[in-house]
Amino acid sequence: MATRRGGAGYTVAMNTFDQQALRGVMGQFCTGVVIATGAPEGVPAGFAAQSFVSLSLDPPLVALCPGKTSTSWPKLREAGAFCINVLAAEQGDVCAAFARPGGGAGEDKFAGVDWRPGQTGAPVLGGTLAYIECTLEQEIEAGDHYVAIGRVQAIEQVSDAGPLLFFRGGYGEFSAAG
Repeated sequence: MATRRGGAGYTVAMNTFDQQALRGVMGQFCTGVVIATGAPEGVPAGFAAQSFVSLSLDPPLVALCPGKTSTSWPKLREAGAFCINVLAAEQGDVCAAFARPGGGAGEDKFAGVDWRPGQTGAPVLGGTLAYIECTLEQEIEAGDHYVAIGRVQAIEQVSDAGPLLFFRGGYGEFSAAG
């Protein structure tokens, strides 16, 4: 099938699949931003993610989708527990620090970041909107990512501030309509 162009966007038939087109279309979906953290053998590690979702209330499960090329996800997997730190609008600098590839055990990513060990041992970051501590329940291969299912062990809403959002390749914040 041919590519049809019109209006503000474009249509691509799946038999002419284009990864950049998919990235562009998926960029139209605004997501929150989280930092997934863990501490294998007590050493903190973490990465920024936007592929995170509540999966089930009974039992309490969440899903995180780290890329297979992530150097941090294997450390969280090894720890067997992770913490999802929901970022506030003013935490763009924290997001940037955790979005870059980390060396070693991730110590560089934690430099200057306020954190404490949570109930599972995973780092709980300061200044976030909320955190969700999980134990790793299951990991499923899905294309160039994994779907990591976490069983919720502890939660807390920390702040009523606005969230850090990701939309069309950039960061922003929420402003309620009305």
